[in-house]
Amino acid sequence: MTLPNTIPNLTLTQEPTLLKRWRVQDYHRLSELGILHPNERTELIAGQITLMAAKGTPHVTSLYLLANALRDKLGSTPLIRTQDPIQLDDFSEPEPDLAIVRGTVLDYAERHPRPSDIYLVVEVADSTLKHDCETKDKIYAQAGITDYWVIDVKNRQLHIFRNPTPTGYTSHLILTEPNQAAPLAFPSLVLSLTSILPPIS
Repeated sequence: MTLPNTIPNLTLTQEPTLLKRWRVQDYHRLSELGILHPNERTELIAGQITLMAAKGTPHVTSLYLLANALRDKLGSTPLIRTQDPIQLDDFSEPEPDLAIVRGTVLDYAERHPRPSDIYLVVEVADSTLKHDCETKDKIYAQAGITDYWVIDVKNRQLHIFRNPTPTGYTSHLILTEPNQAAPLAFPSLVLSLTSILPPIS
């Protein structure tokens, strides 16, 4: 009997209780052992290892515009990190597109920022809007992240999530151009939505 040499393209739905939840230290160990392929970008969300979507040019452009605007206004302290891990708890270590955190880079030489270190988390969505607004918002709220933004580059909107609770954010504001927004921790740092979006071609 000859067995097929390809993996069937099946979509399976498992009960949550049947899935193994990975801890952050397990996740790091899998990477050290080479079980997680170094060319596959992953993050740990609520105990599940997930693949990160490829970034389109609008995504990259918007992230650069935002990071540059924040660095121009804030300088080197607080620290602006892009696409680097943050540890929310024992089961979640996402890699948000941008985070403003306390201190300097040397404060995180031996650990990733934790919720108490974080002023703002930002995700840029060109193909991940549903995931960013309906899954990641829950884990950020549960961790007590007080200010979470999602830049929707396709619809040219900014989603602002605030007032975290254990079940999610109680405030979800959607801004369109030409509105402006400022991080909760830096109310004088006003950014126009147009300034952090790619130009309209």
